[in-house]
Amino acid sequence: MTAAIEMPRVQECVVAACAYNHTGDCHAFAITIGSLDHAHCHTFIEMPSVRAGVDGQVAQVGACQRADCRHNAQLECRAPSIRVGPDADMADCMTYASR
Repeated sequence: MTAAIEMPRVQECVVAACAYNHTGDCHAFAITIGSLDHAHCHTFIEMPSVRAGVDGQVAQVGACQRADCRHNAQLECRAPSIRVGPDADMADCMTYASR
């Protein structure tokens, strides 16, 4: 039997265009970070007229595909918390740090 780990929280999200962002915080249940070449937030959904997620819910990092991040262990984020910020066309994990 394996013990569940506590997933890191999304401490801050400054991507105002995301439907899950309510005043600087993310209200998705869990987000997925990364692709092979970038630390994108793949839960980012740009829908200006929609507010998604659950009030009072603080998002967690459910999975991270950036195996080259120093916070990543077996595709799980081990950072205490993360920040999400804007990129040219999406949202990125600003806590990402290469090994």
